[in-house]
Amino acid sequence: MLRTFTSLAEVEAAFGDELGPTEPLVITQERIDAFADATGDHQWIHTDPARAASGPYGSTIAHGYLTLSLLPHFGRQLFALDFGTARINYGVNKVRFPAPVPVGSALRARATFADLRESANGATLTTRYTVEREGAEKPACVAEMLVVLVP
Repeated sequence: MLRTFTSLAEVEAAFGDELGPTEPLVITQERIDAFADATGDHQWIHTDPARAASGPYGSTIAHGYLTLSLLPHFGRQLFALDFGTARINYGVNKVRFPAPVPVGSALRARATFADLRESANGATLTTRYTVEREGAEKPACVAEMLVVLVP
């Protein structure tokens, strides 16, 4: 369910609240192949279903960075920041990929606001995301995304 924030004070008040989960997103081979084309990473574990069938996971798996790149997609389902003039990606902290994402997996995400640092140029919001794979014990990705909120 989308939660809308209209001020930094509302964001701060939500610290510790879990946002989510999102709707599931099924990872298709087409998405994996498009990511491989975009990044030039055509390792067989991602793009060769026949070879990957006899590999360690029994199928192709999504690139870890593909999973990470889905954070904006998931974030738009979790929260809206209806204040300021712009949002600028500032980076990520502590990215981990604890479990693989085999083709056909359904992913969902949850998020919590972890830090907010105000400055003369705006504020930097750190949001901690956990991307879960349906039926898996460990998350597929855990990362902190930093966004500059321009006044």
